Amino acid sequence: MATVTIYTTGPGCGKCRFTKDMLDAKGVSYREIDITAPENAAAREYVTGDLGYTVAPVVVVEDGTGQDHWCDVRPDNIDRVAALA
Repeated sequence: MATVTIYTTGPGCGKCRFTKDMLDAKGVSYREIDITAPENAAAREYVTGDLGYTVAPVVVVEDGTGQDHWCDVRPDNIDRVAALA
């Protein structure tokens, strides 16, 4: 299975929490990166500059294509990624 990274804006982000809860419920493992933390400035630039997102969370499925990513709460994409397991 591909590696999943979720870029969040911290514990106060309801959509971020909801997305993580959905991933957990589907058994999808992920790593979380809080892009509001100063030490994650490069990750923030990646999400906003390279990917062009302005809404959190941003989920990146690192499958080698560089094309599988989305922002906001997307149950359809979470279901799709869970089915890859």
